[in-house]
Amino acid sequence: MGFDLQGLKSAVTAHGRVTRVVIADIRGSSPREVGAAMLVWSSGQSGTIGGGTLEYEAAETARSQSKDRVLSKHALGPDLGQCCGGVVFLLSEVYDAAKVAALDEELIARPADPAPVPMSVTRVLTKLRNQGQRPVPQLIDGWMIEPVHKPDTPLWIWGAGHVGRALVDVLSPLPDLDITWVDTAPERFPENIAEGVTAVPASDPTLLVPHAPENAQHLVLTYSHTLDLALCHALLKHEFSFAGLIGSATKWARFRSRLGGLGHSAGHIARITCPIGDPSLGKHPQMIAVGVAGEILRAGAKEELKKDRRA
Repeated sequence: MGFDLQGLKSAVTAHGRVTRVVIADIRGSSPREVGAAMLVWSSGQSGTIGGGTLEYEAAETARSQSKDRVLSKHALGPDLGQCCGGVVFLLSEVYDAAKVAALDEELIARPADPAPVPMSVTRVLTKLRNQGQRPVPQLIDGWMIEPVHKPDTPLWIWGAGHVGRALVDVLSPLPDLDITWVDTAPERFPENIAEGVTAVPASDPTLLVPHAPENAQHLVLTYSHTLDLALCHALLKHEFSFAGLIGSATKWARFRSRLGGLGHSAGHIARITCPIGDPSLGKHPQMIAVGVAGEILRAGAKEELKKDRRA
């Protein structure tokens, strides 16, 4: 996770003066990680730095903050009575429309207290601009550095029926997912669609498959078995990181046979996961969505682990 610039812009547009509170550094254990942030305004807040007394007191302080930027230290056990035994450093910054407009679109780097740019920060900036190396959020030599957050996991949801809608409700708040939602007509989508979700009506959704990124994850759950099959056929002719099909074991047996008749090998067909989710949770759309969301998150976690091992 990085600096949610779009979320901050939306909050400032809606509420005017907004204070962003971010975990800048940690010593020992903490309820959240460095870079976790919340936005606070006079009548509310969004996001979380871990809840409990730390978050409550930080939010109250942020509402009356007069300085543009404050770095504070909090011993979670002795000072706040929380079970975590660590020390947390919070950076609280006040934003309005002018300050948000001045922010960089790639990396937010600023001093916690007024200070010249240290060489360590200059090196980070150089690596980003010359080599594309995005740093992790960190407090380094008195400067807070956060890359601007950009969802980096493309997820294509094929179908806007009950299960598709439940999936979007469950998955759209997750910060790393870039969701594209496809169905055959505009009226098949709900009137209000979550921010950050791209709805694409297409009379023939299979024509969109070649436009999906090769690292995309796909969930196929349209109103039509015929369309489901056509999408599976199209996906098997394209690259993907995960493809899941909603349906029973019987449906998948029939699909395997038909996909084999379309020229796909058994090993290739096995790249598609069916059924998806956790049948033990139940058949209500939200129950299905929770199970499928868990499967998607596990697949993403495995991919990240592979990347870490290759690094």
